[in-house]
Formats: sequence, C-alpha cells, structure tokens
Amino acid sequence: MCANIMQIIAIDLDRDAYEMGLPIIKKANIEHKINFIQSSALSALDELLNENDNRGSSDFAFIDTDKVSYQKYHERMLELVKVGGIIVYDNTLWFGTVAMPEECVKETMKPNRQHIIEFNKFLAADTRVQISQVPIGDGITICWRL
Repeated sequence: MCANIMQIIAIDLDRDAYEMGLPIIKKANIEHKINFIQSSALSALDELLNENDNRGSSDFAFIDTDKVSYQKYHERMLELVKVGGIIVYDNTLWFGTVAMPEECVKETMKPNRQHIIEFNKFLAADTRVQISQVPIGDGITICWRL
C-alpha cells in the first residue's frame, strides 16, 4: 500500500504573512504538512532545484510574487512541476489594465502592467504548457505542464 504524502512548500520573505494564516492551518491540523521557507523565492527555488529529487516532483504551484520576475519563476517551475501538473499565476489581468489603451492606465499601474503583458504573451507562445486565463478577481492563468 502506498502512502499518500502531501507537502506544501510556502516561500515568503515575510514570516508574518505565514503566521497570519497559522491559526487556520493549526485548526485544519495540517501544520506538519507545511514547510515554510523564509527567503526570497528565486533563491529558495534554486536551492530546491539543487536537490535532484525535487525535479519534476511537484503537482501544483501557485505564484503570486514580483511581476518583473514571473518568467524566471516560470522556468524554475517547469523544472519542479511534473508533466501533467498545474502552475497558476496570479494577477495576470492586472486590474484589467492589460486590455486598456496605454493612455487610460494610471501611471502607478504601468510598470507591472507591461511586465504582465509580456509574460502573458510569453505563456501564450510557450509550447511546454497549455494555458487558460480566468477572469476571477485580478485574473489568474492556469498552466497545464505538458
């Protein structure tokens, strides 16, 4: 009989973000299944990739971090997530600004908007994934790892 082991790796620079959810995690009795890593995500992912057992071992990844680096995260996720796994990126509609003419976008939204537009184009052309963009909240893009 095979054991069904589920582990969640949560990475954040801010431990307070993890601790905010800790009461709910404890109530659900899953604290032992969560490996919280306080680090920059790119560094932590590189560390995970240094251990060959981690390559292609994840079923699911949710990315909600600095938009400038989404493509860097994507490359690492493709190494960590197994074929048939799911990678989800948050904020891929960027408050709807990705569909607005440039002159209608507030200045504060423009820098990340451009990064998201470029990332969306990149994902649409990436033959390693099949994507679906979902207009829930601020938009998510679901990538099925091929």
